[in-house]
Amino acid sequence: MLVSIITPSYNSSPFIMETYQSIVRQTHENWEWLITDDCSTDNSWDILLDLAAKDSRIKPIKNKVNSGSAVSRNNSIARSTGEFLAFLDSDDLWLPKKLELHLAFMDKQGDDISFTPYFVIDEQSIDMNQSVDMRLSGTFDYEDMLIKKATMGCCTVMVRTNAFDDLSMPLIRVGQDYALWLKLLKTGKSASVYPKPLSQYRIVSNSISRHKIKKSQKIWRVYRDIEKLNILKACYVFSHYAFRAFFKLNQ
Repeated sequence: MLVSIITPSYNSSPFIMETYQSIVRQTHENWEWLITDDCSTDNSWDILLDLAAKDSRIKPIKNKVNSGSAVSRNNSIARSTGEFLAFLDSDDLWLPKKLELHLAFMDKQGDDISFTPYFVIDEQSIDMNQSVDMRLSGTFDYEDMLIKKATMGCCTVMVRTNAFDDLSMPLIRVGQDYALWLKLLKTGKSASVYPKPLSQYRIVSNSISRHKIKKSQKIWRVYRDIEKLNILKACYVFSHYAFRAFFKLNQ
């Protein structure tokens, strides 16, 4: 089974080689890495070109103008040819058996969308002794994800490509992965959770997602502008999101 790995890159030179190593060490070797550079101002693009010259599975392209991670991910998704999509940001890492174990789980379950718990690391790749979604089991539908019963970290999600007509992410700067999960689950599918962590999510000090007030405002717009929830339901589901986002109840 070919897995298309979807990665946006912007000034990722401090971490991209470590991310690459976590991919190339996968025990499941049938993958393609579709990485879109968003007009980096460092040497990220040169690093990617050098890697691609050595491994034909690595397929980098560059946006014409800086456009954000949603556009970058969509440009990679549009070029994908795999039976599955897997998402990995340019600073996150996979454990060596991530693809092998996750694919076997999805194949056995017959799942079309699935995710796993994950560990949290810092900018020096040091374990922060935190894990997310560890207490979860079973499946999660659209209504479950509206109230954020699971985090569904982007670096953990895998999707069966032929199960959905539209895999593109909504064009918003923050929360586009969450908006995509909602769009896929709105078709009536459910997301199953593999019971063990297979990924490491990196906390980066200047990340947009670290600014919780700004991120909360963007999530509110997902509920109102993309999901078209009425004000009462939007307030209800946002209250659940806020509790989990600010008090880490989902860890």
